[in-house]
Amino acid sequence: MRVKICGITSVADARAALRAGADAIGVVLASPSPRAVEPGRAAEIFAAAGPFAATVAVTTSASPGDIRAIVDLAPSAVQVPAGVSVPVRSGIRVIRMVAPGDAVPNDGDAILVDGSRGRGLPFDPAFARSCVRASSRPVILAGGLTPENVSAAIAAVGPYAVDVSSGVEQEPGIKDPGKIRAFIRAARSTQHD
Repeated sequence: MRVKICGITSVADARAALRAGADAIGVVLASPSPRAVEPGRAAEIFAAAGPFAATVAVTTSASPGDIRAIVDLAPSAVQVPAGVSVPVRSGIRVIRMVAPGDAVPNDGDAILVDGSRGRGLPFDPAFARSCVRASSRPVILAGGLTPENVSAAIAAVGPYAVDVSSGVEQEPGIKDPGKIRAFIRAARSTQHD
């Protein structure tokens, strides 16, 4: 099971997530979130991740200027709402975010299913399962996940990966290394079909 630790706001938290075994780290930009960082901070975090970790720039913005500035940071992937146009740039993958009521997108490299659009509320299992069945792309599950519930969520939905932010925090924007380790351990110990 692949794991993304999202809402990273510092180099220290990025390093803690990667030391714990995260496959990817996510940095929030151009979004109304307590976890949003400025582009300069995002560049520092991405650089600290090193060449073998996946870096994801996350935004809820549909502004072409914001999207271009985010793509210019050269993350491994850009995570945007379904329907937002992303300029093509070699090597940068596109993750489309969907929530209940959205159509499953037919573009992008992966789909992130989040029941609350980044607010940490529980995902809708029926919607998440329908996305896994309907999509030929990898599906990433997010929304209200914690070390205590991620195993059951994986078993119920069968995603390609899981994504967590508030579920591994001490307070908004500050990660808890112990919770990160517990989350990754629980996610990777789960078998699914």
